[in-house]
Amino acid sequence: MMVARAANPGLPYSGNVSPAEAWEAVSAHSQATLVDVRSHAEWLFAGLPDLSVLGKDVVTVSWKLYPNFDLNPQFIAQLEAAAPDKSAPLYFLCKTGGRSTDAAIAATAAGYAQCYNITGGFEGDMNNQRQRGTINGWKAAGLAWLQA
Repeated sequence: MMVARAANPGLPYSGNVSPAEAWEAVSAHSQATLVDVRSHAEWLFAGLPDLSVLGKDVVTVSWKLYPNFDLNPQFIAQLEAAAPDKSAPLYFLCKTGGRSTDAAIAATAAGYAQCYNITGGFEGDMNNQRQRGTINGWKAAGLAWLQA
């Protein structure tokens, strides 16, 4: 069963979900798509969510471009090419949840009907030792991922 989320009228996108809720939704809904908006360098060095057990791939479209982290002027065009069904739910993921929020807002403005931000992102907040992946986010939730 798909995670049902009512649109939050206080947000310019459909809302926030936890990594576990995003996994459940992408698992349950054949058209639901996980969109990783981090940079190519981050995909290589930090890893990527692994949806292979679901028979799916992660859509990778950078919101900002490495190394200067300038806004990707082709983001919406690349998203439309990778995820053309604007009625299907999209779950946006970045390092900690900031860029993915911006991407969800932009995708909503471009006509996508169901855009969700994954809270905590892929790596989450830093712990006391200034390391990520242990407090919150995709990795800390114990969800499948691959190192490049």
